[in-house]
Amino acid sequence: MDVLYSLLDVDNQRLDMIVQEKTFTNTLNFVLTMITDDVLSIADSILDRFCISILPKINYNVKSLILESESMERILLATDYPNLTQLKLYNVNDHIVSHYFTGNKLQWKYKSPFRHIFQEQITDLILVYSRDTDMLLMNPNTKYVYEYTLKLFENLKHFSVIGCVQLLSIDNLASTTWLSLNLNKLCVDVCGFKDCLALLDGRLKQLTTFIVNIDCPEDDLSIIYNIDDLPNMKCFSLTCRCSTNEYDTRVLPLLRRMRKLEELTLDIINDERTTFIDGTQINDKILVHMPCLRKFTFHISVEVELRHLTHYLSNEDIQRTFINIGYQQ
Repeated sequence: MDVLYSLLDVDNQRLDMIVQEKTFTNTLNFVLTMITDDVLSIADSILDRFCISILPKINYNVKSLILESESMERILLATDYPNLTQLKLYNVNDHIVSHYFTGNKLQWKYKSPFRHIFQEQITDLILVYSRDTDMLLMNPNTKYVYEYTLKLFENLKHFSVIGCVQLLSIDNLASTTWLSLNLNKLCVDVCGFKDCLALLDGRLKQLTTFIVNIDCPEDDLSIIYNIDDLPNMKCFSLTCRCSTNEYDTRVLPLLRRMRKLEELTLDIINDERTTFIDGTQINDKILVHMPCLRKFTFHISVEVELRHLTHYLSNEDIQRTFINIGYQQ
């Protein structure tokens, strides 16, 4: 971005050719991250020049855009982007979703000005919600963010939703919403364990990477879900808090369906559990069932009252157990 802004159109033809090469034009980042982690759009003066004179010259090279929601429309309408496939959008809120994520297959009067790009081109979509979103002020239609997105973005292969206060609940969606033959990477926060199981019941047949945060694993599992093996799953990350025996009855059976897994990340807090989870148990209950596993990152803790504590396991204890078994650090 800095190279394009500083060196393009400086009355040097050779320099113009160099800065328009794919190295400088494939991915364009139009956001600034502050020390406070707030994300802002670049200055208007810089944005003016990009939209008026720079983007129309390099539009065929642009494959990935990183945008802030307030300047998104201006940038996307500045020119055509025939090779754009990746979009990361910051400061998303319910208005952005309901206003722009509609297409000709949905029965609303307003049609997104980016329908062609969204519907036919975008394969990688990351939505990062605004940190100051107020749950009480949200539009009721926000719960349909997933439905809106998946109906409009027909060719998605990677879909991530980060920081959305409205957690995904399968109960709120049509049964066909998550039917996809293309999606191979999904990053999402869900309400309960049943939502995680529903997403893995066979409707996402090509899913190879699944990153999920379960808000409340202790939910009703009266519905029977397909629990066949997941042979396509290569990378899985789970964050949740379990009470009593949920780790044994829900987490472990789910992991054993992923025999071809290559990367596994577990961030699990266990409440009210009477026994610790040590390295030997992790090996016997998880790792021996994953012969293809290359990388395992975990933080599995057990929270108990100190007066009942009879044995303490440190990180070094677990690491030493793995080394003795034969694993490398």
